Amino acid sequence: MADISAPLTTADGKPLKAALASAQARARRRAFFLVLPLLAFVLLTFVAPIAQMLHRSVHNPGFTTHTDIGSGEKTPIMVNLRAWFKENPPGTEPDEAAYEALVKDLVVLRELKAPGSVGTRINYERAGSRSMFTKAARRAEKLEPPYKEAMLDLDEDWADPELWQVMRGASSAYTFNFYLAALDLARDADGSIVSVDENRQVYVKLFTRTLLLSLLITFLCFLLAYPIAHLLATLPLRHSNLLMIFVLLPFWTSLLVRTTSWIVLLQSQGVVNDTLVATGILDDDSRIQMIYNQTGTIIAMTHILLPFMVLPLYSVMRPINPSYVRAARSLGATSWTAFRRIYFPQTVPGIGAGALLVFILAVGYYITPALVGGANGQLISNLIAFHMTKSLNWSLAAALAAILLGGILVLYWLYDRLVGIDNLKLG
Repeated sequence: MADISAPLTTADGKPLKAALASAQARARRRAFFLVLPLLAFVLLTFVAPIAQMLHRSVHNPGFTTHTDIGSGEKTPIMVNLRAWFKENPPGTEPDEAAYEALVKDLVVLRELKAPGSVGTRINYERAGSRSMFTKAARRAEKLEPPYKEAMLDLDEDWADPELWQVMRGASSAYTFNFYLAALDLARDADGSIVSVDENRQVYVKLFTRTLLLSLLITFLCFLLAYPIAHLLATLPLRHSNLLMIFVLLPFWTSLLVRTTSWIVLLQSQGVVNDTLVATGILDDDSRIQMIYNQTGTIIAMTHILLPFMVLPLYSVMRPINPSYVRAARSLGATSWTAFRRIYFPQTVPGIGAGALLVFILAVGYYITPALVGGANGQLISNLIAFHMTKSLNWSLAAALAAILLGGILVLYWLYDRLVGIDNLKLG
């Protein structure tokens, strides 16, 4: 008689528990290797660029290290001045020793041909500083004590406390000053955080405009997409498939072509204004300005992003059984009550998916506002692109992008808390 207390084994005599564990481990390894290419792709194209952006937003070695373009060799710079900053607390008025350290560092910068890069780094936070550094570096070797008077003879702005505070902040390669600048804040001579002058406050207004316009565009897309999706979902399949081609047709056309088409339609001498004048609705002298402003941005972006709202709504509406509404009507509910209490709640997951998709795309849109927005229709993405391509202040661009990313993640978290991400359906 077999011993029922003995451990179970496989046919080859191995303990069953160990064999099951080994089989599960092999299955996990097989699954891991199957998704490894996708995981590597996501890490290289998504996670790594975001990590680099976040690092760039707090790291700028332009005042601390000079990199030779030819050899790639890195040389510490502004060593003497950085040592003075370490020995003296913020708010200390620069003395003769500070100016002597500055002159010595300018001499080194002249030899390394690096005063322009150092001046550019300071110029990011204080306009006009680059020319001061290049001018002083050219004459640094000829300056004699007292160095403070000699530097002030070159330019009185060398005594500006704001300049010295900016240089103190730049004396470390890692700084959060770019995040302060992205929020229209700065440090005063004592190192305290204060708001910049009102005429220089740009970024918070752009963030606010981006948020409000994105919400408005999302709402307009919802108003237009809901009846379209409802029509597609209730028509016979052969008709709805034909109409779906018109919804998908914009995806087969270049985004640049669609945007420039709106310029042709909306400009003062465009098709819309010419039609309104021809029908007598408007006088020729009172044409509506619908382009190169917020109106143009809203119209063009609503048209471009509309399919991203239609498709999630259609995918949710199509499976809804029409007998639910008919049953409510047969029990005495009005058409509005049946829609409000029976049909609409079942479409909420599609509304959430479409709204989230359209809003995230609208927040980061660049080409359409750049072409049709003008000065009043620009979004924060356009300013990020400006700092990346024109001013070359990549750290500030990275800080702006990081704040934008953080804001989207916060809204995503709020959506999850209020609605629930589990209720989101894309199909």
